[in-house]
Amino acid sequence: MDRITARFCLNWPGFTLNLDLNLPGRGVTAIFGQSGSGKTTLLRCIAGLERAEHGFLTFKGEVWQDDRMFLPTHKRPLGYVFQEASLFPHLSVLGNLRYGLTRSKAEQNISLDQAIELLGIGALLERKPERLSGGERQRVGIARALAVSPRILLMDEPLAALDLARKQEILPYLERLRDELEIPVLYVTHSPDEVGRLANYLVALEAGAVAAQGPLAETLARIDLPIRLGEERGVILEGIVAERDERWHLERVEFPGGALWMRDRGLPMGSPVRVRIPSGGISLSLEEQHGSSILNMLAGEVESIGNDDHPAHSLVRVKIGESVLLARITKRSEAALSLKPGLRVWAQVKSVAVME
Repeated sequence: MDRITARFCLNWPGFTLNLDLNLPGRGVTAIFGQSGSGKTTLLRCIAGLERAEHGFLTFKGEVWQDDRMFLPTHKRPLGYVFQEASLFPHLSVLGNLRYGLTRSKAEQNISLDQAIELLGIGALLERKPERLSGGERQRVGIARALAVSPRILLMDEPLAALDLARKQEILPYLERLRDELEIPVLYVTHSPDEVGRLANYLVALEAGAVAAQGPLAETLARIDLPIRLGEERGVILEGIVAERDERWHLERVEFPGGALWMRDRGLPMGSPVRVRIPSGGISLSLEEQHGSSILNMLAGEVESIGNDDHPAHSLVRVKIGESVLLARITKRSEAALSLKPGLRVWAQVKSVAVME
């Protein structure tokens, strides 16, 4: 019962939305896709701002829409964050936050103080919006959405209007929301970096339909889906900082099934880390290689083999303990190594990108 079920069919001239989703009731679900794929329309349907002619929506067992009823937006216990914060210019930050509270009849499961602390805006409370940076305004907008104690938070490309520096400023706060809030967050974006850093679950849309949905790491590691974050396919692993080599300025990140050495970023021991490994950053060998500049070599087993976008390449799914890597190799190399499911191999990881 701790799920969100959404089925919508909506027809407009030149565009059709036809979706069937079963989403988790906690964590960040990234709704990912190109412009025009239906991301914002889906969010508006869930919010009740758009009424699909054929729609069914339940939130943790509560029916919000079916053939007989349609719960209006103001009765849905949700918070909505738009691309622009749209704060009231005549009110201070605190005044903007309290305005939302006066209009909310929801049980206060998220206090105003908690929202202020989560978004780090305590020092901004007396300022007017004109004295805030773009990143600060958006943090206030998110805090205002949380102050009404929503049971679900909808975020429509909240970083799209910000430059890179402001995005880097606000992303750690969004990670805190993911880790500390009990409520689900539906996060619309077309940014691969935001998906990689924030998402627990992925819904990829294409032309109004679901191209893929599932837990982030599991979905990205499928070789039968054309889903990629960035220019090429790859996987995301979650690990912790387990060791530091101060002489060579490296840190070792352990993940279920193995470990990777990478540049030391000064994180405390035990800190969680997300890393992305592109399929082109892995080579395969039948034996452990010695005398190589490659630091990360992982013993694994070929699980499956599929085609990549170009007929010269194959995608090899390699099981490393409880984790999975994708390796893009040439079909000539596949034949030369006689790769097949069940074969033991060594994955040489040449490229690792920390999601930061």
